[in-house]
Amino acid sequence: MKISDLPLPADIIEYYARAEVGITELYPPQAEAVEKGLLDNNILAAIPTASGKTLLSELAMLSAIRSGGKALYIVPLRALASEKYDQFSKFREIGVKVGISSGDFDSRDEYLGDNDIIVATSEKADSLLRNDTHWIHDLTTLVIDEIHLLDSPDRGPTLEVTIAKLRRIIPHLHIIALSATVGNANEIADWLDAGCVRSEWRPVDLREGVLLDGTIHFLGRKDADIQVGKAGQVIALVNDTLCDGGQCLIFDNSRRNAVSTALRVSRALKSRNSPVESNSTDPTDLTELADTVRESETDAAQKLADCIEHGVAFHHAGLISEHRKIVEDGFRSNRIKVIACTPTLAFGLNLPARRVIIKSYRRYDPNYGMQPIPILEYKQMAGRAGRPHLDPSGECVLIAKSYQEMENLLDHYIESDPEPIHSKLGTESALRSHILSAIAGMFATTHKELMDFLELTFFAAQRETSYLHDIVENVLDFLSEKEMITAAGESLDPTLLGGLVSRLYLDPLGASTIIDGLRSRDDASDLTLLHLICRTPDIRKLYLRKNDYGWIRNLVSGRQEEFTYAPDVFDTGYEWFLSEVKTAAMLLDWTSEVQDKATEEKFGIGGGDIRGIADTAQWIMYATARLSGHIGTPHTKRASNLTECLKYGVKPELLSLVAIRGVGRVRARRLYDAGYATPESLLAAGEARIGKIVGPKVAQNAIREIEMGRLGV
Repeated sequence: MKISDLPLPADIIEYYARAEVGITELYPPQAEAVEKGLLDNNILAAIPTASGKTLLSELAMLSAIRSGGKALYIVPLRALASEKYDQFSKFREIGVKVGISSGDFDSRDEYLGDNDIIVATSEKADSLLRNDTHWIHDLTTLVIDEIHLLDSPDRGPTLEVTIAKLRRIIPHLHIIALSATVGNANEIADWLDAGCVRSEWRPVDLREGVLLDGTIHFLGRKDADIQVGKAGQVIALVNDTLCDGGQCLIFDNSRRNAVSTALRVSRALKSRNSPVESNSTDPTDLTELADTVRESETDAAQKLADCIEHGVAFHHAGLISEHRKIVEDGFRSNRIKVIACTPTLAFGLNLPARRVIIKSYRRYDPNYGMQPIPILEYKQMAGRAGRPHLDPSGECVLIAKSYQEMENLLDHYIESDPEPIHSKLGTESALRSHILSAIAGMFATTHKELMDFLELTFFAAQRETSYLHDIVENVLDFLSEKEMITAAGESLDPTLLGGLVSRLYLDPLGASTIIDGLRSRDDASDLTLLHLICRTPDIRKLYLRKNDYGWIRNLVSGRQEEFTYAPDVFDTGYEWFLSEVKTAAMLLDWTSEVQDKATEEKFGIGGGDIRGIADTAQWIMYATARLSGHIGTPHTKRASNLTECLKYGVKPELLSLVAIRGVGRVRARRLYDAGYATPESLLAAGEARIGKIVGPKVAQNAIREIEMGRLGV
């Protein structure tokens, strides 16, 4: 089937036919989706990675837009939202406006209503609904990328309820759901009233096998021998791939192991006798990338830079976003040949490789020890194998130590289908926030309406909602006790507090903890407020290491009076309390301008962790200031100031400087210590003087931005 055969406007067909796009014919699963009514009907496409899922969404969205519609594209991760925004921005040349919703959780982002396509995470889409964003009602098309994440305990409930809300307020919403790995695709399609397209077709053939004693055993295909030397099987697989002009992704089971693997591969490729040498990138390009990474001066940055110099990198959530992007862009441009990574890279980001190596198929579970990964996760990793238009085939290789293990891997992972997706909505922790938002958003004004609303969820499609009755009653009792709703007879009404908590996108349990803590004292230090927000379920707590106990207990002992809550040493919750204190101490160091390198070493985390937790803390601290103002405690100003300090990782005196684009926390401190405390003082000094402190380019950009701000541009 050709794109020119589709009932699309001529300019869209011409756009895809142009050389730089070059798409004139549909892949078989794409053609099947069109035949099942892609442009008019709901569709669930469960087709392999690189088989054209994104094109399906584009055709549906562009068709709707040309008919006066508007599309919302939901993704699970911010990084993926940015990637899709960049990808869809190409449509501007045919007059399609694209926006990305990444603002605060209590922001309506009404300005985005002027766009034809809006990209957002499921959490942000839910918050837009909670804040009654007007353009939501103008949506005609909804695309849900990675629909299998309904199965995620963290993201699944929000995605599920967001879909249910959108279908409730827009009855004829056109839904396109996408995934490469759904075991029960028909069940999800039935929930969405969608046609189901299931296919194993791929534009690049996928070969899946298990390496044992120098031989890759493929299912139903000829085995392949590789030369395994003293360096081991992983290095052998890498060399074999690179000699043939390919790239590798190596999936490891932890951040530490991914870094260790990348360093080993890098050292192996460093030798001039390495078979990859003739195929390597211009060393100058890699040196430039490495030098950019080295500017951070952290231990992780130095290790990453050392790897990049030899065409290797590691990738995990502990890296700062700038370094992750350098690695991703370097791999896409074929300058970086090998990435050792954690499984998170397999979900969403478009980074295909000739060969995917699964170094370990077991991952540590705190309750059960080392456990095999789910089949779904394996299929996500395997799906990254094969670069369309570059590779004759893609290859995914598991590694076994015995013949029995090899047979088990072939049977369990390669021959098996992914596990069925199950709703994770049926718990109090998942339902607290969503029941409050349903009541605050007037989706449910009575008990019956609440249960009717829950009938729209995927949970209800899989199980009877009567199962939820006791859980719902417990949640309603909690919300009523905490004065977030009033329940009189059958009626359910939000209070002003409940409405605020819902708009702030807080877990009601966390909001209650904050309110009780604010009311418990007349004075508060930064540590008081930081520990208070770390007690909420919204902030990820740092793990305790053996060498943490001493200094954390000393901190607690020396500043006992600053905590709103401190259990007895023999209390069962004492370990959890110490974990909260460790997290609060890290945030205190962040706002005290402690250098990343020192923070990473002290707390055993990466720069990405620091910024990720600080980003969440900024949101919760902002919410704390709003709650403080609502209930009238004396802590509002301190919480507001801390919000800004958490945003930039600085003390209050640097806030006006660090708000200038390009002037980060380190440069702002240099300027301040040199006597330049305000943007006006930078203007008065001029580019030459400022350039000696922060560099000529940064100085030029900073002065220009200050001047533009002064002129109101």
